[in-house]
Amino acid sequence: MIEPPAPPRIVFRALGPGLHGAAALTLVHESARRVLKHPPRMDVLGMRSLEKGIRFFGGEPAKGRRLHRQTLVGDLLSNGLFFSLVALGRPRRPYLRGAMLGLLAGLGAVVLPPKLGLGRKPSQARPSTSLLTVAWYTLGGLAAARATRKLVARRQAELTPGPPLH
Repeated sequence: MIEPPAPPRIVFRALGPGLHGAAALTLVHESARRVLKHPPRMDVLGMRSLEKGIRFFGGEPAKGRRLHRQTLVGDLLSNGLFFSLVALGRPRRPYLRGAMLGLLAGLGAVVLPPKLGLGRKPSQARPSTSLLTVAWYTLGGLAAARATRKLVARRQAELTPGPPLH
């Protein structure tokens, strides 16, 4: 059975859990980048794609730290929108949706960059790099699922009448 589209209010409310998942993913990536010897460098892929996009539209991309900051903002926004899909489904299985969306995003982050001309090394340098990439995107999906659960629980608490106040 085809479900009717979600009302705009629900779509807007789904952005919170999506940004929560994106923030968890970015925090793990940025932390690991500083401590692991061969971390997945999704920030490098993001910078390459941002540079390509800006050049495609005739602009001149930023350099160095400024480009890195712009990439992090773009990652948070795009991953936040993607992970907000976790909160748009039925409230019964957000963890399954989060795990599946995260797994798909992680696999895409490993498989697609070489096909898009962004290079192979940042997400596939070693087998462990590919595995960590998939695991961290899955973690982001699960973080979005956890935030969705809290949102649903809060919403149900608002709708359930409590004891009368004296």
